[in-house]
Amino acid sequence: MNFKLFRLLTLVGCALSATNYVAAQAPAPVAPAQAAESKNINEWLMRMHEASRNRSYIGTFVVSSGGVMSSAKIWHVCDGKQQIERVDTLTGPRRSTFRHNDQVVTFLPEQNLVRTEKRESLGLFPALLQSTSSHIGDFYQATQEGRERVAGVDADVIALMPKDGMRFGYRVWAEQKKGLVVKLQTLDADGKVLEQAAFSELQIDAPVKIEKLAQMMNKVDGYRVEKSGLVKTTASAEGWALKRPVPGFQPMSCHKRPRATPAGDEPMQWVFSDGLASVSIFVESFDAQRHGKESRMTMGATQSLTRRVDAWWLTVIGEVPMATLGLFADGLERRK
Repeated sequence: MNFKLFRLLTLVGCALSATNYVAAQAPAPVAPAQAAESKNINEWLMRMHEASRNRSYIGTFVVSSGGVMSSAKIWHVCDGKQQIERVDTLTGPRRSTFRHNDQVVTFLPEQNLVRTEKRESLGLFPALLQSTSSHIGDFYQATQEGRERVAGVDADVIALMPKDGMRFGYRVWAEQKKGLVVKLQTLDADGKVLEQAAFSELQIDAPVKIEKLAQMMNKVDGYRVEKSGLVKTTASAEGWALKRPVPGFQPMSCHKRPRATPAGDEPMQWVFSDGLASVSIFVESFDAQRHGKESRMTMGATQSLTRRVDAWWLTVIGEVPMATLGLFADGLERRK
């Protein structure tokens, strides 16, 4: 399945669990005009977020990224306290992914395999609002660009443009009545579309039942089941730190993924977000047989770079300009 489609539909999105972290940060004083602008952008984003929390829908979702197009069928229901969705690929290998709160179950029928794991903070479509930070308005400005129809739905068009060169911009189509996002574009500094994700058909307030999807999710008889566990940790506990913070980006989570390797060799993933864009730092022991030359790659809006850092192999991935990834890579240091 296309990585972008999988990320948009099944990975961390509007993480309300980040509220406790953000609330602990001491906000810097802002001028009245800046405070009003921040309120405006947060009102737009929270409206979209609440629509995702409270709407049920069925639709066909299409992602175009780097010249590659992928599509999936999605069933989503949320009662405000719990949510569940099913995503079936329509292109590439067959795959059905269910998410129920923090539980993720992926069916791979061609391999007769089911993979299960827990993920902290279940995301809501789209992958906007990675945190509830009130500082989003310090780095982005929101303007309304008009109205259009998408998948038969009347939508407001909102531009979320960065105030610096360290992040990409977004154009969002939000359903007029309650704000459900029906289309999303990621834009470079020149306004060029790097990636587009949209519903090609959509039934809002569809009769999707949490109980029915949960039953389907638990039907694993006849499949080989693999359980994948993430171990929550901190970068400092693993001996890593950033020498300098990257403006606007806050640490959101840090995990290790155990594997059958010598102790202390579990790969670490450290996730940062500015509220809209996210960056992941992966660190693992360097292996000359598995790790090649240092590289930089671009796929639509996703950038990645790899490099060796002493006895470690570093991979930095994010939907930000390459220069921003470089700040994360250059700032990472070993402290034990």
